[in-house]
Amino acid sequence: MKATFGMGCFWCSEDIFRRTKGVKSTAVGYMGGSLENPTYEQVCTDRTGHAEVVQVEYDPAVLPYEQLLDIFWNNHDPTTLNRQGPDVGVQYRSAVFFHDAEQEAAARKAKERLGQSGRFKNKVVTEVTEASKFWKPEDYHQQYYEKCGLRPHY
Repeated sequence: MKATFGMGCFWCSEDIFRRTKGVKSTAVGYMGGSLENPTYEQVCTDRTGHAEVVQVEYDPAVLPYEQLLDIFWNNHDPTTLNRQGPDVGVQYRSAVFFHDAEQEAAARKAKERLGQSGRFKNKVVTEVTEASKFWKPEDYHQQYYEKCGLRPHY
């Protein structure tokens, strides 16, 4: 199965999911914008409307979608609009891009539950949107932290 999340820098997001049991593969890319086949430089202008995302292929028998949602909620701030830490722009927004009705229902329910939990002082602003075309960036972005020997800033 496939799941897609926008939670700030896609390099950090990919690293988090790659280390999770039940994840078969990950890929970083862009989703939710208006430009066909955008480049990293175009997305960084904050004018294409794309979010930096990680697309996760997972085994639901090992890793239920709800657990992926827990990882998503616990590894970024879903209350900041178009920002995660030092990264600012629409491409860094908090977003769940659902691939079917079950994912949509689970994401909306989890968002509502999180909003009512009192965990955050501010409102949860995560966008829950149907998945659209997934655009892969230049190859050097895939598994970036592993290739560079860096540690993510999460």
